[in-house]
Amino acid sequence: MLTEEDARRLVLAEIEGMRGCIEYDLQILRVEALPFGWIFYWGAAREGRSRQRPRLGGNGPFLVDRENERLIRTATSVPVARQIADYERRLRREAHARNAAAKHAAGQANPNY
Repeated sequence: MLTEEDARRLVLAEIEGMRGCIEYDLQILRVEALPFGWIFYWGAAREGRSRQRPRLGGNGPFLVDRENERLIRTATSVPVARQIADYERRLRREAHARNAAAKHAAGQANPNY
């Protein structure tokens, strides 16, 4: 199980991998806790005297699942709330599939079950 600091390190490593493609200094801008983990918003650091943040294309936030240690880069073309809801549905489907498989395995091990 990941801690928030572990998740932060995963996101920073992913961002670091983009440094060759993007000329700006990149950083995590904001983190929000979610029932399953966190969402990390990232972008370019403020620069110069104007302290304005350069706009980047394609810098959708990262979802990090604390239980299964998934790092998911979200799309910028879909609202973040919808992507979170879609991921939560995915987690429910996966849990249901695991429960069904466990029941099936228990039935195979004990035919009188």
